[in-house]
Amino acid sequence: MRLILVGPPGAGKGTQAVHLAAHFNIPHISTGDIFRANIKGGTELGKLAASYSDKGQLVPDSVTNEMVKDRLNQSDLENGFLLDGYPRNILQAEVLRAILAEKETPLDAVLELSLEDSVIVERLSGRRTCKDCQASFHILFEKPAVEGKCDKCGGDLYQRTDDGVDVIQSRLTVYADQTKPIIAFYRAEGLLITTPAEGDVSEITERAISALNAAVS
Repeated sequence: MRLILVGPPGAGKGTQAVHLAAHFNIPHISTGDIFRANIKGGTELGKLAASYSDKGQLVPDSVTNEMVKDRLNQSDLENGFLLDGYPRNILQAEVLRAILAEKETPLDAVLELSLEDSVIVERLSGRRTCKDCQASFHILFEKPAVEGKCDKCGGDLYQRTDDGVDVIQSRLTVYADQTKPIIAFYRAEGLLITTPAEGDVSEITERAISALNAAVS
């Protein structure tokens, strides 16, 4: 199974990626992990990426593409992979298609986790984090026993800056402008599978597995 996972922030891509990769017995590849591995390993690509990120600048597509290409050429991906966080735009999608065509290993499917913006805002803005142990809670779905206090260590809970409504709305705007167009791209390629990202984690995973099995069988 060669699979891409896409969807808006707050749709649960990271969580589902872990479960789906385990089910299909394929490596989970996140662009964040690729960047960290290259920077920590002191590779030429890592040094180049760090030269941008250290200045607070976005790493150019060309560098990201080369990192992903390098990762896709590693031997542990011979039986498939799950890509999470890449591609983020049409240009990257076209580069990925060329990389896989050269290897004669085309994608099997692109799974979109679909969720309404209003649900995303409710889900993300309700998160609370412990100042001491960093444990996570939610004012609606995972309430602490004592309001404002961590169940694990008793520390104070707070809302992270990036969980504020204004920041979430900004992230959704960026997603709509930059990343959402790849959904139409992959629909035109006949690869897109869409599944609702509402409900329990296990329910979403089961729906996704069923949809993927039906599509590639």
